[in-house]
Amino acid sequence: MNEPNLTPQTPTQTTPLRCITGALFSGALAYAACSLTSAIATTYATKPIHSHNWIVLNITSAVRTLVVGVTAFASAVFAIATVGLVALAVQLLFQQLAKR
Repeated sequence: MNEPNLTPQTPTQTTPLRCITGALFSGALAYAACSLTSAIATTYATKPIHSHNWIVLNITSAVRTLVVGVTAFASAVFAIATVGLVALAVQLLFQQLAKR
């Protein structure tokens, strides 16, 4: 049986450029998730539920709320990651300038 390679990998150095690149990707995902949330909420607002059964109404509204909530949560997580990565890039830049 083949043994897995357990040699430790060399850690990559965190640089401001890597942080800004990550922030750009995260910001793009945040924008996409925000646009998706807006599109879903608009679609749900324009298409009412056609039923007289209160169980169907409750389940449908719960599912719609969960879908919009999950996409809003995703956009918030990516936005917070973007802000954190930009702040880390600024901190690393200050540390590099202080060493000179």
